[in-house]
Amino acid sequence: MERYEEEEYLACCGSTQFAKEMVKASPFASVQEAVSAARDIWFNKVDVNGWLEAFSAHPQIGQSPSPDHIAAAAQWSKGEQSTALATATSSTLQELSDWNARYRHKFGFIFLICASGRSSAEILAELKKRYPNRPIVEFEIAAQEQMKVTELRLVKLFSSKIKSTSKGNEHATVSVKKAEDRVSIISGHLTTTIESSSGKASQISTRTRPPITTHVLDVSRGSPAAGVEVCLEIWKGTQPRPLFGEPDVGGWVFQGSSTTDADGRSGQLMNIVDVVNPGIYRISFNTGKYCPSGFFPCVSIVFEIKESQNREHFHVPLLLSPFSFTTYRGS
Repeated sequence: MERYEEEEYLACCGSTQFAKEMVKASPFASVQEAVSAARDIWFNKVDVNGWLEAFSAHPQIGQSPSPDHIAAAAQWSKGEQSTALATATSSTLQELSDWNARYRHKFGFIFLICASGRSSAEILAELKKRYPNRPIVEFEIAAQEQMKVTELRLVKLFSSKIKSTSKGNEHATVSVKKAEDRVSIISGHLTTTIESSSGKASQISTRTRPPITTHVLDVSRGSPAAGVEVCLEIWKGTQPRPLFGEPDVGGWVFQGSSTTDADGRSGQLMNIVDVVNPGIYRISFNTGKYCPSGFFPCVSIVFEIKESQNREHFHVPLLLSPFSFTTYRGS
């Protein structure tokens, strides 16, 4: 088992809180175990200030890291932006700079995206696409992008440590190969996530979380909604799909339930599996119990997972206020 210093974890994610929690949780038997712990720490233990600290540790897309960056983080950042810089023209860089400034003025933090393997044109298009988002939505998306970067860097960290101690050891050499394969798999996943949104099939590596997740944000308070009961079901009725206006007694089969934590995230609603069963799912929220004076006694969201999507991850957040709610397909 390898132990790493706080500064090494800080190079993977610029949140001091994250780095300290990773040191406390270590040592890790494998990079997979470290990534799993990192996800739990990032989404369930690091607070809003920690997220913002991590965001601010990144250079603006199209720019070089500042001299005070941790050396490993600066090196990794250059590598992650290499495709973007190699494909950029002076006009593209200027447009990126202009849109980055607009983005920061609106949201209060830099535009964050896992840039690995993405061209400057792709990054610019994504920036323009995300710019109209509401701040609370964009904040969550940025946190998801940070986690992608963190996962890639953790794999690089483990790989570099194994290389430095191998010295011809056959077992260590195999471990290096496995770690490098993991980098390749993750990089491929980040690329195919983009492809899947345009209808292309994607190949996803072994999951570290259930294929269906959710969280609830209380828009009226500007904070996560803790204590909301959540239930996940799948349609198994006599009809291929539930019909509007038709009774559905006995058609929905329970999959799992949980209650949102202090960060508004539900616990595990289903098993962690590589391939999720295609079908029609319903995720329901006991909003009446959470906000008795609100308009909605409960909220249910019905969505379909097709055969071609059975390796994707489906994140179904709920943005809630006493008299309205919004949802969208997250990543």
